[in-house]
Amino acid sequence: MVIWISVIAAAVAFGLTWLAGVWFIPFLHKLKYGQTILDIGPKWHKAKKQGTPTMGGIMFIIAVSVCFVCAVVLFGAMGGKNFAGGDKTELIRAGSGLVMAVMFGFMGFLDDFIKVKKKHNEGLTVMQKIVIQVLIIAAYFATLYLSGVTRTAILFPWGWLELGWLYYPIMGVVILYLVNAVNLTDGIDGLCSCVTVVYMAAFACISGILGMYCESLLALLTAGGCIGFLMWNFPPAKVFMGDTGSMFLGGVVCALGVGCCSEFAMLIVALVYICEALSVVIQVTVFKITKKIYHTKEGKRLFKMTPIHHHFELSGWSELKIDIVFSLITAVLGTLAVLLTANILAY
Repeated sequence: MVIWISVIAAAVAFGLTWLAGVWFIPFLHKLKYGQTILDIGPKWHKAKKQGTPTMGGIMFIIAVSVCFVCAVVLFGAMGGKNFAGGDKTELIRAGSGLVMAVMFGFMGFLDDFIKVKKKHNEGLTVMQKIVIQVLIIAAYFATLYLSGVTRTAILFPWGWLELGWLYYPIMGVVILYLVNAVNLTDGIDGLCSCVTVVYMAAFACISGILGMYCESLLALLTAGGCIGFLMWNFPPAKVFMGDTGSMFLGGVVCALGVGCCSEFAMLIVALVYICEALSVVIQVTVFKITKKIYHTKEGKRLFKMTPIHHHFELSGWSELKIDIVFSLITAVLGTLAVLLTANILAY
């Protein structure tokens, strides 16, 4: 029964997000909430994408949140204690993870709102974003701890590694990195949505194997919302999710990894996100080092442009090809993570 409610809820999340675009996108056009494209990006982006409505992530944030609450309440009304089968800590993990994601989404909304109001691509400052994100992460861990979820060990294929109090700062940095990595992945039409659908499918399997149905519900709902959003965001995009949507998705990505006690699996499935952000770090580092070595105004660039999806775009790949290849890579990684999880349980 739990599985069927999850599947139906995911279908509803898909439908709500898809249908929301019918009126919400024209509404964004009316408000003139269009994306301002940076000059440092591919030249054709400014010509083709300038003015495309942003903040479309609001559509799936509302759909996922409403459907999650309704599914949990409905299951309770049908005689079940909750999706966790009476285990309140699981419901707390999933619920607090969703709240964390919504807070990240709200921060992204503020960033997007400032951008569209000022008509340029500079919203919150880097320091403002980091401070807000650190506070959100701290609040998430505090909620878990005060609710009795005090696990401080990470599960690897060879066993548990107890970190003690170091778990919180280490995982805090990981969450901070991943949330921003997901944000960087949202650079071309459909990419972040496609990769995230595959990530969510993998974690729906992982959480199902572990018997964590609240987490499975959250993963399926997010996948449904992303597919619904893809109906409007697939190349050529009629709307962008903006930082509003990508920050929310980054929050869900991390909430599932931590909530399922599968941080190692999370890092495997999230490798595309990780590489997107890492490519920026590598590019900047190489540029600065070579600038000093050769004493020139311009340093060397390892990639044509970062994040890495722009490198492939400038190499002649279409947005659709990048979406498909990156999603297939995530699917392979997701399959590996699912098999590792199943193997760990077998032993």
